[in-house]
Amino acid sequence: MKSIGKRCKIVYEIREAAKLLSAGKVVAFPTETVYGLGADASNPEAVRRIFEIKGRPADHPVIVHLSHPDQLCEWAADIPDEAYQLAERFWPGPLTIILNRNKRVPDEVTGGQDTVGLRIPAHPVALALLRKFGGGIAAPSANRFGRISPTTAQHVLEDLGEELEMIVDAGPCLIGLESAIINLSGPEPMLLRPGSLTVKELEAVLDGKRIAVPEKKVVLRAPGMLASHYAPRTPFAVIEAVALPETLTKLLTRGETVAVMTVTAPENSWPKGVTLRSMPPSPSDYACEMYSVMRKLDNGGFDHIVAVAPPDSIEWLAVMDRLTRAAG
Repeated sequence: MKSIGKRCKIVYEIREAAKLLSAGKVVAFPTETVYGLGADASNPEAVRRIFEIKGRPADHPVIVHLSHPDQLCEWAADIPDEAYQLAERFWPGPLTIILNRNKRVPDEVTGGQDTVGLRIPAHPVALALLRKFGGGIAAPSANRFGRISPTTAQHVLEDLGEELEMIVDAGPCLIGLESAIINLSGPEPMLLRPGSLTVKELEAVLDGKRIAVPEKKVVLRAPGMLASHYAPRTPFAVIEAVALPETLTKLLTRGETVAVMTVTAPENSWPKGVTLRSMPPSPSDYACEMYSVMRKLDNGGFDHIVAVAPPDSIEWLAVMDRLTRAAG
């Protein structure tokens, strides 16, 4: 065990992390998606501390992480059959299910709404921590609100190290992209946030029942649903490949430096002032590297970061969603 910074310990120690959670403290821990900033979901004061650390608006709900589907009834009410079908197929896994809340759920968790988001993470360390703790852990991503999500313990340390007593380190996240969120509290299933699980995969479990997707202009209070989110501090834009030459010319003419994230690089050489960052050609690999690359470029001293839009297909929906929100 080693101390890093003034207070924070970055360790692999489940028992101590569970004790801190039971004492009302906030602990960062890994999931298969991103690192979470966890607190006892039944403790309003502990949950409020999450919001203070992140600088998160009080009306923005957080997801409660569980260790077993049997805990659903402790946090949700009027649970539909679809919830159990999805849980049986995709839990543990990168899927959050929105349900009507149980009366015991604190307002601090739900942002004052009548619903609660629940999931079981598919990460052995997260599951071990949940089982040792014995209850639900409220956990948004372990970063400053609206900024790039963390996929390593080092990312958490850089963002929040001075605010935390412990970060449980289990290496890089395997998926690197936040969970899909499906709302089952209304008259029809609705996908609120795309993730590594596709709509087609989710609908197959629901016997082909259609999952609605809200219009972009509709504002929803759900994790990661703000128009500007996952954003670097460096000005960030997403453009089509055909617009790249003109965009670079404008920026370089002003004497500015540009970092470009792209799956397919043009054959011609890049002009001075442009740094290319090639991205993987598959959606899952791109997603796994995306936040880490964005962080490196954000710390690289560039005047602008430009992401060339990936292919326009359902497989790239989640990646494009995060890139678009990062661009605000």
